[in-house]
Amino acid sequence: MISYHQPLYRPPAEANSIIIQATLGCSFNKCTFCTMYESKEFVERPLEEVFLDIDNMATSYNDATKMFLADGDALAIKTNQLVKILDYAYSKFPKLRRVSVYASAFNLHDKSLDELKLLKEKGLSLIYYGIESGSFEVLKRIQKPISNEKMCDGLAKAYDAGIKTSVTVILGVAGKKYSKLHIEETAKILNQIKITYLSTLQLMLESHTNQSFIKNFDGEFELLSTKEMLEEQKYFLELLNPINKVIFRSNHASNSLALAGTLPKDKNRLIDEVSFVIDNYL
Repeated sequence: MISYHQPLYRPPAEANSIIIQATLGCSFNKCTFCTMYESKEFVERPLEEVFLDIDNMATSYNDATKMFLADGDALAIKTNQLVKILDYAYSKFPKLRRVSVYASAFNLHDKSLDELKLLKEKGLSLIYYGIESGSFEVLKRIQKPISNEKMCDGLAKAYDAGIKTSVTVILGVAGKKYSKLHIEETAKILNQIKITYLSTLQLMLESHTNQSFIKNFDGEFELLSTKEMLEEQKYFLELLNPINKVIFRSNHASNSLALAGTLPKDKNRLIDEVSFVIDNYL
């Protein structure tokens, strides 16, 4: 077994995966809604340490089929180094069929299509990617200032490289004042790109970050109620018209209503489920 550098996070879908910390922390680590890595300084771990962790896990879990490369955005690692990690992982786990990573919007944009194609060839199968919002106004206020063009470019390159993407959107992150803008701009960006998975989660702020988060909204930020969160969810689903099949989930621990379906096939059913809860329980 190995000793992880805590805190350690992984996506819900990676519950049964081998977890290897290729990096510690997050290379950006400025988003005001996120406290996951506030206690860590970003570090790319030496290859010999990563390889040793892979060796140790392989002795006990030789039949593993999935691996997640932590921490916050392993795609920040130079491509040639990632290739070495992937090659070594697949050599040690004979049944390995999927390796996934978190990727910041900035790092995915910075990778070239050729680099992503190489990573796909070497076994990088899935990228977890937080859009959070499609509104640049909102992104600036949560200190994640990346343009729609750069997000679309990064996600399009991943699709063209054959790498699946799991995209997250945060309900309530814009507060009441920018709620409509947040939902409309987010649906707009998602209606023009091809992704594999889409999930929504609801904004949850740590008590010690409330003031710094609100300050960036000029003190005008108002948290959405449960009903308003679901109204955002409903409006978002109404505006979504993906150009390919997208598997949709809202089953994060933060969600007040769990939803599951495939878009666009299940769009009307999902809207009806949200409407029923709004009309009958809130």
